[in-house]
Amino acid sequence: MNRSAPIPAFAAFAALAVALLLPVPTNAGGMITLTQGSTKVTGYLALPAGEGTHAAVIVIQEWWGVNAWVKEQADNLAREGYIAFAPDLYKGRVATTAEDAHQYMSGLAEDEAIQILLASTDFLRSRYDVRPNAIGVIGWCMGGKYSIRLAAADPGVRAAVMYYGAPITDAAAIKRIQAAVLGNFGAEDKGPTPAQVNAFRAALQKAGKRVDFKIYPKAGHQFANVNNPWGGYREEAAKDAWARTLAFFQKELKRASIPKPSGTTK
Repeated sequence: MNRSAPIPAFAAFAALAVALLLPVPTNAGGMITLTQGSTKVTGYLALPAGEGTHAAVIVIQEWWGVNAWVKEQADNLAREGYIAFAPDLYKGRVATTAEDAHQYMSGLAEDEAIQILLASTDFLRSRYDVRPNAIGVIGWCMGGKYSIRLAAADPGVRAAVMYYGAPITDAAAIKRIQAAVLGNFGAEDKGPTPAQVNAFRAALQKAGKRVDFKIYPKAGHQFANVNNPWGGYREEAAKDAWARTLAFFQKELKRASIPKPSGTTK
C-alpha cells in the first residue's frame, strides 16, 4: 500500500469495522495480538482519553524487550493524547540480565523487525481513531536504531525520535527519510559516540532533512531509563530529553495534523 496516502472513504469504513472488533484495553494499556497483512504482531496498546481522532506513536523497546518501563512510556504518551503502540519484537520474551538481552537482540533479524514495525504503522493507520497523516515513532537504545530505520522504510512516518540509537550510514536510506528527526544522546556514550552522532547529523542536513540533535554532557548510554542497571540514569538529562520529545511530537504530529475548520486556507 501507499503508506503516505490518505485512506479512501471505503477503506476507512472497512478499517472502522475491523478496529471496532479489535481487543483494546480499557482505562489503561494492555497487550493485544493482531494480524496486519501476512504479519502477526503482538504489542502493548495505550489509548488516550477523549473521543475523536488522535496522532499515534510507535514505541520501540530497548534491548530488554517490552517490559514495564517501555509500557510506562507508552502510557505516558497516551496521557499526552497519543495512541501509543509498542510492538513486541521479541515475541513474548523479556530479558532481565544483560546476557539475555544481548542474546535476544543478536537473534533479531533486522528485516524481520522492520516487517513487524511496518505492520504496526499500517495497523495504526487502519484505526478509525488515528489520523493517518500523524504517525510518529520513538525508540531507545536498540529501539533508537529501529526508530530511524522505520522512518527510512516508511515515508508516511512524520516524526522520528531516537534516544542513543545506532545512526544510519547509507546515503540512499537517509535520502528516503521523510520524517523530521529528533535525537537525544550522551556525551559519554561509546555507541553511538558523539563523533558518530555529529557525522549522522551532518549527513541528514546534507540530504535536506529536518534534524534536531542534542548531546548531553556527563551522560552515557541509557541515561533516560531510571532502571539503568549500570547506574547511568541522569535525571536532569532524562527530563530535558522527554520535554524535547513532547514538544517535538506536539509540533510535528498534533499541530500539523489538526483538521482545519471548513472554509479556512491556513
